[in-house]
Amino acid sequence: MRLNNIPDGVRVFGDPKWRGKCPTENVEQATVIGWLRREWPDTIGALVIHPRNEQQLRGGQHRQMIRQSAEGMTPGASDIIIPGAVTFVCELKRRDRTLGTWQPGQVEYLDAAAKAGAFACVALGHAAAMEAVREWLISSGVQA
Repeated sequence: MRLNNIPDGVRVFGDPKWRGKCPTENVEQATVIGWLRREWPDTIGALVIHPRNEQQLRGGQHRQMIRQSAEGMTPGASDIIIPGAVTFVCELKRRDRTLGTWQPGQVEYLDAAAKAGAFACVALGHAAAMEAVREWLISSGVQA
């Protein structure tokens, strides 16, 4: 996974040089969502969403793809989105970035989010995502 294509305005959390065995992206995602819902059950933990866009449509599902797109499915939508006065938009990748891949539209989605004023970031692992959430809370003045 390459980080040199990350647009200006999109921050990277975590150590891009770290290599080694690490949890899958799904496990990292569940860890972050569980933490948010435990720490802030009535605010940001209640608002956090994970759009299920990746790898949903395969083969001859053209009509389904058109319908879901019309209903709001946005290819490339980031893994963790928390709406607010300043929206948190985070693409979560594995801690060892060489073990992950970018899906079509993910970089463009982050770029659009940053241009619209969101706190847009890439997090390498769950600890980096937690650091990003803390930074977002402090920098944006979000009351969690």
